Amino acid sequence: MEKFIPEIEIDARSGFCHGVVTAIRKAEEELERSGEPLYCLGDIVHNSDEVERLERKGLSTITHEDLNGLSGVRVLLRAHGEPPSTYSMAKEKGIEIVDATCPVVLQLQRRIKETYDHSSPRPQIVIYGKAGHAEVNGLVGQTNGEAIVVENIEQLERIDFNRDIALYSQTTMSLQGLAEMVDEINRRKSPEVNFTYHDTICRQVANRVSHLRDFARRHDVVLFVAGAKSSNGKVLYHECRDVNERSYLVSRPSDFKGEWVDGARSIGICGATSTPRWLMEEVRDIVKKWIIS
Repeated sequence: MEKFIPEIEIDARSGFCHGVVTAIRKAEEELERSGEPLYCLGDIVHNSDEVERLERKGLSTITHEDLNGLSGVRVLLRAHGEPPSTYSMAKEKGIEIVDATCPVVLQLQRRIKETYDHSSPRPQIVIYGKAGHAEVNGLVGQTNGEAIVVENIEQLERIDFNRDIALYSQTTMSLQGLAEMVDEINRRKSPEVNFTYHDTICRQVANRVSHLRDFARRHDVVLFVAGAKSSNGKVLYHECRDVNERSYLVSRPSDFKGEWVDGARSIGICGATSTPRWLMEEVRDIVKKWIIS
């Protein structure tokens, strides 16, 4: 009997968002333009394979502690953005900034700074996001470290519901999560409190949720490709798994296990905003190799 070969589809809408594409392109252009060293403050994208590919081209990843020991070099700021203190340090040390901050993040930083600097009285600035995430660090920095970061409803206890509140969101959080935050703050706040909220979630990311859920439903098995450090990857993977129990998280092709696709007639391969297309293609190739072996 001839062996059945399942259909394998790579999701055309998965992969790098515009901000990450721009940052990587800018890094490659700078590396080709000059023979001088180029440093990147933090992983340019939360995918170790892509970071290693760019390191082979000459991009060196550094930490904020490393930055403090440098001078007179070029440093690329990735799409996540940085707080004002990073720019100040670079200026003091004669470091040339290659700014690849995503325009969506940059606009959000400006809005938060405007609220912090020019509101009277100044409200509590609350950021719906993940504490310690690079983007959130940059947002909190616009408020001299005073913004309150909340990741879930339970953490709303950090807010004084008798004082004015301005709510913003990390660009990659879920629309549903933000709506729940808004409802809960409205429920708890004192009647006289002025509460404003700003939907600052990137639609290129948010709109992927409904698309990925549809994609996951269409296939017997889903292989979700994302780096272990990608918070966006964890969120989107769980969206797939919510509608298709046979969804598996793959950080690199070697993670694939043949038994995952046993009996499958269709296999969908998709990924996070930090997942390069070439990595999804490598996963597809290893799946094909397993099937025909």
